[in-house]
Amino acid sequence: MAERFDLIVFDWDGTLMDSAGAIVRAMQAAARDLGLPEPAEDRARYVIGLGLVDALQHAVPELAPEDYARMVERYRHHYLSRDHELVLFDGVGDVLGALSERGHLLGVATGKSRLGLDRVLGRTGLGAYFHSTRCADECFSKPHPAMLEEIMSELGVLPERTLMVGDTTHDLQMARNAGTAALAVSFGAHPRAALQAETPLSCLDSPRELVDWLLRET
Repeated sequence: MAERFDLIVFDWDGTLMDSAGAIVRAMQAAARDLGLPEPAEDRARYVIGLGLVDALQHAVPELAPEDYARMVERYRHHYLSRDHELVLFDGVGDVLGALSERGHLLGVATGKSRLGLDRVLGRTGLGAYFHSTRCADECFSKPHPAMLEEIMSELGVLPERTLMVGDTTHDLQMARNAGTAALAVSFGAHPRAALQAETPLSCLDSPRELVDWLLRET
């Protein structure tokens, strides 16, 4: 069977790595450090996937512009203090290896910083699988299509041959804005109902379902 997609682009947090809960807790701790109201979990989860400053502005609307840098510093302090405990979802390494062996081009489009992504790619040993990556501190933040457009341009792949995989509505809206197909996973940051409202190809409820779908459908 001919492959449907030449290029598969993944979000990172909440899609490949089980990190959504750690991000929420780091946002809440950073707000407490600055004496600001702690964002509710659903509000903090909603902004996962955005660039960090955008995310913190939305999660903590009381944050004054002059405190952005301090808030970012405290968030990174709390997140990095637990970074070594974060793990990949089951099967991620195996499915990336299988897709690579089939000849798929693989990419990452993430709200992480370049430093953060490079660190985690090195720690997990997955960096060699990805042909192109884009981060929120070097590109427009999701749902702007720039990350996907730049990856497709770099690798010479058309939108109709590209699949975006993510756990947030920001990922799915970015895919739509870039003209690519989208696949949702509901085991990350955003709830299934919100993801389904964006009409992805499918909405998968476990890492095992994601692995099976990618091996069967791409």
